Amino acid sequence: MSADFLQQMAESSGERVRVAMAQRSSAQLLLQARATPEPPALRAHAAGFDLLAEVKLRSPAAGQLKSSDENVSERVSRYAAAGAAAISVLTEPSRFDGSLSHLEQAAQALAPLRVPAMRKDFLVDPYQVIEARVAGAGGVLVILRMLPRDVLETLIEQALELNLFTLLEAFDEQDIELAHTLVQKYAQRANGNGDGRIRLLVGINCRDLVTLKVVPGRLEQLAHLLPTGAPRVAESGVGSAEDARRVASAGYEFALVGSALMTAPDPHALVSEMLRAGRAARGAVLPGSTTARPTAARGG
Repeated sequence: MSADFLQQMAESSGERVRVAMAQRSSAQLLLQARATPEPPALRAHAAGFDLLAEVKLRSPAAGQLKSSDENVSERVSRYAAAGAAAISVLTEPSRFDGSLSHLEQAAQALAPLRVPAMRKDFLVDPYQVIEARVAGAGGVLVILRMLPRDVLETLIEQALELNLFTLLEAFDEQDIELAHTLVQKYAQRANGNGDGRIRLLVGINCRDLVTLKVVPGRLEQLAHLLPTGAPRVAESGVGSAEDARRVASAGYEFALVGSALMTAPDPHALVSEMLRAGRAARGAVLPGSTTARPTAARGG
């Protein structure tokens, strides 16, 4: 995922926005979003570790993972039944075979289970945050490397206005510095109102931006640099129970897991194994007990 790749994805994403806005204005879309039922909240488990389980049919790094006829509703239901806190859904069409219809299917299946779906894409405009809300999502991913600060803030503001959570994705120390600035500005508004609902997270994507390969040790290397005002998410490089234990021990409260679950013979079992391992590790590093973080029961 080189800078050129991110630029290509940003341009493609902007073109999708222009096409969509020609069919429906921001004002019309926002009215629809506000009339859409409230999505489930993202809440943390008392044991200190959770999974964002992902649906993606294809990856530039791993190639084709599933065919276009994959049953998204069935897959996300299995993830949720195994204990995933939220489901990440790729909606980028050209390189990941994603679509907003996948997000809609996922959100519809997850709503009765009170588990939120997250739109994962190369978002460049608040219009796409509104699209996510209309599709039933409870959150969005925003890539810090890809956009200037003022645009990032418009995306976060739109998400907060619609009561969605935002996962800020960082790749390196420079991104983390920006994350600190944004968390300082928004964390109290996002996560500090005492309702237990998480609205802002910061993640580290440990893939090299040129080779697309996971960089061993990067999650641990950067963990202590992350801001403390938002839950920390380990992205990429987590594919086993041992990996979950490792990142939980490093201080991450969430792991985002995609390719490993898409290719696992039994994704339900893998989610369960990773949660058990991560929560056992967090129990070892949290003071006193496994309930060191104030949480609430999952729900809207």
